[in-house]
Amino acid sequence: MATKKKAPAKKAPAKKKPAKKQAKKGTEKAPAKKATKKAPAKKAVKNPAKKAVKKPAKKAVKKPAKKAVKKPANKKPAGASVAQKKAAAQKALAKKKADAKKKAAAQKALAKKKADAQKKAAAQKALAKKKADAKKALAKKKADAQKKVAAQKALAKKKADAKKAAAERAAAQKKRDAERKERERARIAVAKEKERLRKEAERAKAKIAKDKAAAKAKAEREKAAAKAKADREKARAAAKAEKERLAAEKLRAKLQSLERAAAEKAAAEAAARPPMPPPLPRKPKPEPPKPPTIVKGESQDGVVSTKEFDLKFLLGQRDLLLEERAKLVGQADRLENEANSLIADAEMGDVQFDDEGGEGDTMVVEREQDLTLSAQARQTVEEIDAAMDRLRRGEYGYSLVSDMPIPRDRLKAIPWATELVTERAGGVTRY
Repeated sequence: MATKKKAPAKKAPAKKKPAKKQAKKGTEKAPAKKATKKAPAKKAVKNPAKKAVKKPAKKAVKKPAKKAVKKPANKKPAGASVAQKKAAAQKALAKKKADAKKKAAAQKALAKKKADAQKKAAAQKALAKKKADAKKALAKKKADAQKKVAAQKALAKKKADAKKAAAERAAAQKKRDAERKERERARIAVAKEKERLRKEAERAKAKIAKDKAAAKAKAEREKAAAKAKADREKARAAAKAEKERLAAEKLRAKLQSLERAAAEKAAAEAAARPPMPPPLPRKPKPEPPKPPTIVKGESQDGVVSTKEFDLKFLLGQRDLLLEERAKLVGQADRLENEANSLIADAEMGDVQFDDEGGEGDTMVVEREQDLTLSAQARQTVEEIDAAMDRLRRGEYGYSLVSDMPIPRDRLKAIPWATELVTERAGGVTRY
């Protein structure tokens, strides 16, 4: 029993060693695995190669190894001889060798599949590269065509520019020729005109000499006549001055007599006028009305509303005030300019009312009217500015005399009004 147990224990390692050597010999082409790992097309073939190779490799290698080891150990007879054991060991060894060959064949088939996968990946890579090269070639062809079209356009533009420049040069040359001809015609015309003027100057010179002699004789005759006339005018002026002096003295005496008569008449009327009655006793002044209290409200855009006047009405009044102010400022400026222009245009007109001027120069009257109207417009502008200030303070629309609210109709007619109609007429005064 002891010999039977030791025999299989010694032969078991002997069987395993040759199997390993055969496996190594059969797998000498193992470096192909490294080549498949380094191949760039591995990603494209990775999944199908693993599925097709791994499953049969596990079945072909693992199952025969288990059967080759377990069956001889379980089916050994109890009283087997050494020869039988040896035959069984050889049989097991032969089977193991066959399994190793199968495993080597499976590994060879796996290597072949991997090589085919690599070839397929390389073919796909070559096809992709070919497509990329074709795409690049097409893009290059398109770029070359675009460059060619751009070059043709540039050439056409260059030709058009050259043609345009040639046309401009021809037009400039034509213009220069026309100008040269015009200058030549002008030079000839100037020469002719000079000759004509020279001849006319000679004729005029001769005529002037002739006229000069005639004028000298005429001047002598006129000088004598003028001297006689001056003497007559001098005598006439002296007589006229004496006559005017006498008339002025007569008028002065008449005015003095009229003034004395007017003074005597006034004295007589004063003496005949009855004496003035004594003044009546003054009535006591009425009690002033109690001014109302101004209740201010909300404000908007610098305008403060009150109890009697809302924001809508006050904003409308502000627009009216601004419009009227602009109109009056323009009117005042225009009137002042007209008055100044009247003074600038006047050379020797009267500047005041006197006896010689009569009712005064029309120009002076117009200037006085313009200045008066301009001053009135300026005064109204100042009143409008004061009303605008009252709008900002919340006091617009109340009388400056009695602090009573002014009716809206009056404010719409005169936006800068500061008193009631009755106050304007003198019915109520501020105490």
